[in-house]
Amino acid sequence: MKLTILGGGGFRVPLVYGALLTDRAEGRVTHVVLHDLDARRLSAVTRVLAEQAAAVPDAPQVTATTDLDEALRGADFVFSAIRVGGLEGRANDERVALDQGVLGQETVGAGGIAYGLRTVPVAVDIAQRVARLAPDAWVINFTNPAGLVTEAMSRHLGDRVIGICDSPVGLGRRIARVLGVKNPGEAWIDYVGLNHLGWVRGLRVAGRDELPRLLADPDLLGSFEEGKLFGVDWLQSLGAIPNEYLHYYYFNREAVRAYQQADKTRGAFLADQQAHFYQEVERSDASALDIWDRTRAEREATYMSENRETAGAGERDADDLSGGYEKVALALMRAIARDERTTLILNVRNQNTLSVLDTDAVIEVPCLVDANGAHPVAVAPLPDHATGLVCSVKAVEREVLAAAESASRTTAVKAFALHPLVDSVNVARRLVEGYSAVHPGLAYLR
Repeated sequence: MKLTILGGGGFRVPLVYGALLTDRAEGRVTHVVLHDLDARRLSAVTRVLAEQAAAVPDAPQVTATTDLDEALRGADFVFSAIRVGGLEGRANDERVALDQGVLGQETVGAGGIAYGLRTVPVAVDIAQRVARLAPDAWVINFTNPAGLVTEAMSRHLGDRVIGICDSPVGLGRRIARVLGVKNPGEAWIDYVGLNHLGWVRGLRVAGRDELPRLLADPDLLGSFEEGKLFGVDWLQSLGAIPNEYLHYYYFNREAVRAYQQADKTRGAFLADQQAHFYQEVERSDASALDIWDRTRAEREATYMSENRETAGAGERDADDLSGGYEKVALALMRAIARDERTTLILNVRNQNTLSVLDTDAVIEVPCLVDANGAHPVAVAPLPDHATGLVCSVKAVEREVLAAAESASRTTAVKAFALHPLVDSVNVARRLVEGYSAVHPGLAYLR
């Protein structure tokens, strides 16, 4: 099988290739094509992958190209992990928003809207090329904002594009661990929402919901990442465990203040860190894999550090530093390619899962996966507070899609103004002006 990775010069690509190296079954990926616009980054990542594969017999062949059509032609799976505008673009997203006193995180609030506006046209072009050059391929999307981008691509690829995220997986794993579940894979996680906007409402083991036991025990509830981040009282009030990204909504003023006071935004930190990584690999004779491992450890340890500082949550637990999206991607590919049926939390079209949204809205829910793709599982309705937030943010996503399709500056302003973390038409106008000034990728808005 041929797997094409778009954004193939990206820092996290070795995680995906490392997962492929452990897959020895029939019907596995035999050829990996890395596509990126930056030949220098491709070269660095290719070096890391070569070291990963050095001691592995029959490791998947790796080729690299800057030609998108060449990369897509004949692909069985396409893994999309592009970053339009690079990390410099992310840093600009953060800074423009913070200058207006609102959140600039890459998927949440103003920053997510800006990122979506410049990413959607590129993602749509990719989807159209896949439909033409590899019509039987499955697209696995990790490009952020993952739900929004997946929905944009689904308008051209239907259910053959599936979005993935490691946040729900990590959350479920932490809850299972603190509850003493020996095999987290045997737990059914009742999770529902949008990407980076969802809640765990139950965790069933052998048919018994163990979440009430966690919510009733303050010591247990306060012992893991989300308990420290949100606080025991708030989680007990919700009666659910929110995705960590909901910290930006529930503690928005504190998060904005922490980001404004930080020496560097997350995007600026990663831009500097990764520039150093690619430079070091290019100039050094040292092991590229060792350099990558060292850089990755620092990246994971500092994840959402401002939020944890605001909450007094301390350092991340060592067990939470291992990532996970590559495992979700591989499990999804296996299930489809080999009809190895499994259950995964994925970003897919709603169909009739959440009655408050239309059938084409992309949501994040447990899905049964087989050779025919991902099928969302029926879930209970969300409580009113969650329904309101989900509907509000989905409405904003639809305005972003409309702005990208129509190239309308007025619609872009509307998208910003309607977001609950912006909530000001005047601020929305200034955000569009500020982002247009720093992002060539938004020149299409008129």
